Amino acid sequence: MAPNPTAAPLLFNRALLRARQDRARRAGPATFLLDRVTEDLEERLQAVKRNFSDAAEIWTPVELLRKLVADRFKSIIRVDPDETETLPLPPESLDLAVSALAFQFVNDLPGVLAQIRRALRPDGLLLAAMIGGDTLTELRQSFAAAEAECEGGVSPRVAPFADLRDVGALLQRAGFALPVTDVDRLIVRYDSALALMADLRRMGATNILVERRRVPTRRATLLRMAEIYGERFADSDGRIRATFDVIWLSGWAPHESQPKPLRPGSAKASLEAAVKGKTK
Repeated sequence: MAPNPTAAPLLFNRALLRARQDRARRAGPATFLLDRVTEDLEERLQAVKRNFSDAAEIWTPVELLRKLVADRFKSIIRVDPDETETLPLPPESLDLAVSALAFQFVNDLPGVLAQIRRALRPDGLLLAAMIGGDTLTELRQSFAAAEAECEGGVSPRVAPFADLRDVGALLQRAGFALPVTDVDRLIVRYDSALALMADLRRMGATNILVERRRVPTRRATLLRMAEIYGERFADSDGRIRATFDVIWLSGWAPHESQPKPLRPGSAKASLEAAVKGKTK
């Protein structure tokens, strides 16, 4: 069968993602990022002064809505991750869709957002948090420098992350009204780069790129990476910094009650006149 030229490229092995997340849960997960997102999610939902009848959690690692504000919902559907990225949600069946720390591992994010948009009733809300921006830029740079020095080349180690503007554009492309994005940057400090990597394993967030290297990292490369990390990104006390950018995105299914921008040319006051009035 010929490949579909319009299909999204496969960047991530989602079966491997699920296996590593399951392993992390059994071993005792590192949850500091998820804990922060949970607190923020609760605050953001409390700020929305309306009740939601039917809600869905999409690929979140744990059940969040039942712990937070379950009394605001008649039903909560939990959608577990799969390899197809197909959401089993009927059209206009939800008032609210939330997702926490999952969309960064999606191969076809535009397609997933479009599915959510179809599943929301008019004036339904999507609220999600995903890793993006400059997350783990220090680790990416340190690995690239160590591999170039020790092995004469660079292999994909850290997943590519969407930035704030990209995510906002994708919300508009999927048909959401009133799209909003913002970023919450966390700087986490560790004793060493190896301690950071241990935390990433406990998050189930190690390398799942389809094009990743299939052979173990050479010990010399790993040790050199840790040295470079310490040389470039350590504080005065010797501890290293790791950046995590959490991108928040929200959008509403269009509804006639929502505010709409004015049509071009419909303004009743002249900007030129207003400027001249201020300069008099």
